[in-house]
Amino acid sequence: MNVLKLSACVPVLVRTQCPSLILRIAALVMVIVAPFSRTMAADNALTINEAVRLAAERAPMLLARQSSRVAASEDLVRSDALPDPTLTLGVQNLPIGGQDAFTVSRDRMTMRRIGLSQALPSRSKRDARREFAHARLEQADAEALATALDIKRATARAWVHRWAAEKERDLLGELREQAGLSVQATQARLRGGSGSASDALAARSAELELQNRIDEADVRIEQAHAGLERWLGELPERALAPPPDFSRAPFQEAELLADLDRQGPLLSWDAREAAAAAAVALARAEKRPDWSVSAGVARRGAGASNVIWLEVGVGLPLFSGNRQDRGVSARTADLDAIRATREDARRMQAESIRKDFALWEGLIRQEVRLRDTLLPLSRDRSRTALAAYAGGASLQDWLDARRDEIDTRIDYAEVLARWGQAWVELAYLLPDTDVDSAHSPITQESTR
Repeated sequence: MNVLKLSACVPVLVRTQCPSLILRIAALVMVIVAPFSRTMAADNALTINEAVRLAAERAPMLLARQSSRVAASEDLVRSDALPDPTLTLGVQNLPIGGQDAFTVSRDRMTMRRIGLSQALPSRSKRDARREFAHARLEQADAEALATALDIKRATARAWVHRWAAEKERDLLGELREQAGLSVQATQARLRGGSGSASDALAARSAELELQNRIDEADVRIEQAHAGLERWLGELPERALAPPPDFSRAPFQEAELLADLDRQGPLLSWDAREAAAAAAVALARAEKRPDWSVSAGVARRGAGASNVIWLEVGVGLPLFSGNRQDRGVSARTADLDAIRATREDARRMQAESIRKDFALWEGLIRQEVRLRDTLLPLSRDRSRTALAAYAGGASLQDWLDARRDEIDTRIDYAEVLARWGQAWVELAYLLPDTDVDSAHSPITQESTR
């Protein structure tokens, strides 16, 4: 309401030609509106949780996994169905010599037959097929869940990549003011006769070198944004919200090591082992004989009576030693291979968790050391060197200090990126992970 009243007063003030008063009122309006603008921008900021959620909704690979699940579900429905019946047509006892050769109606023994036959696989074989199809469906579900976790991790890594690139750009941008002061100082000393043209050129070169580093950081931001769009689709330009607290572990190491089988890389192994066990059961069922039933009607020639027929067939697995038994041995070996490979995958996952925790803990120490010690030291060194140059010292001391400060700030941004990536690897191992959105301490400190 106050803003509307001030806006209505502006035309009157213009007519009274009081520009200073107009500027004061405009400044007051900006003060009133600015908090609301900041609040709206903060509400629209992209959090890591929102990015992960959007990726889980939009990723094409999830649609592919869903299609695979539909295929496995359809296979399950038909897995234990009987084979299609067979229609048979034929002629029996057809003469091939004499005056009745190749005629079907003169000889009493000639019969024109039509019938149906139905194969009847053993119950154990049909049950094994159903168990195998059910295991394949469970495997499709597990692979879909594992793919969702992979997408979440990849999206979170892309989010961290962009956040670290923006952090690097901000860290380097803070050095612009001092770079401009160095140029002014060298030019002032040159005009006063106590400086040299080489110092002025060196200061200007250092300023341009800093701008090159900032431009490189801008390129990395654009590349990181493209990486984020890889998972989210076309993404409007939105600021990033503060990151989660990377100094707090999303899970305890012992907790993850005790729950290996529910983690993304191992989710499908239960279903794969069940499918291999079902394949063994199916191979054993091959030793059971299959049955078949056939029935039909036959029309006889030369006025003879028509007849019907019924047949029952049974399979004879007489040579199972070289046939069915070898199939059982092959599928049992496959099952043993699956179990051994699964155990190796569990050990590999446990190793990965321990390495990720070691990396994450080491990066915590590096981040604290850089933020609390090395960054302030490099900042103070460059400022002191610039002040000393204004008092008559060599410019080279400032150039060296400035170069080291730039490198330190870039190193800090790289540590932040690696730290965030290590945290992400631990945060999105289990399904239904919702990371803490509390602000990290690294977003609240100032490097100035």
